[in-house]
Amino acid sequence: MAFAESVLGSLATRARFPECERAVGNMSLDTIANMLSALKNASMASAGSIELPYFRQGKEILEVFKQRGLVNELKVFKPEGKDYKYMHVDLATGADGARRILETRRISKPGNRVCRPYAKLAKVKAGLGVVVVSTSRGVMAGEEARKKKLGGEVLCSCFFK
Repeated sequence: MAFAESVLGSLATRARFPECERAVGNMSLDTIANMLSALKNASMASAGSIELPYFRQGKEILEVFKQRGLVNELKVFKPEGKDYKYMHVDLATGADGARRILETRRISKPGNRVCRPYAKLAKVKAGLGVVVVSTSRGVMAGEEARKKKLGGEVLCSCFFK
């Protein structure tokens, strides 16, 4: 009795597993969404401050939050021996010590940009939040953009108390 060799045994299979190629701990490329989720998580954990990687647009968004009283202090620093900067953010708390940031939302995403004229910039939860807009004159709150009659890309919103 003769035995036939397995045909499949001689074929080399090639498989790719993209999830194995990525390094563990890599953050997504949407730096604004990363910053917003870090702010919300720090606020929910009642952390007094947080350190974030520096990027220009993130600093401008945090400046808008500072104007609205969501952030007490914002410092940019470069640690010794590092090639990149960080932002140190002191989160604001209410009079009773409760967290101020309740919800953050990324509106315009890398795959779906959302641009609005100034007349269609909506208020967040009846004025209890802030919409951040990137206009031709820089990053500003939606309320300020409406007053200056500037439209632009709606970056994010933040609901606070």
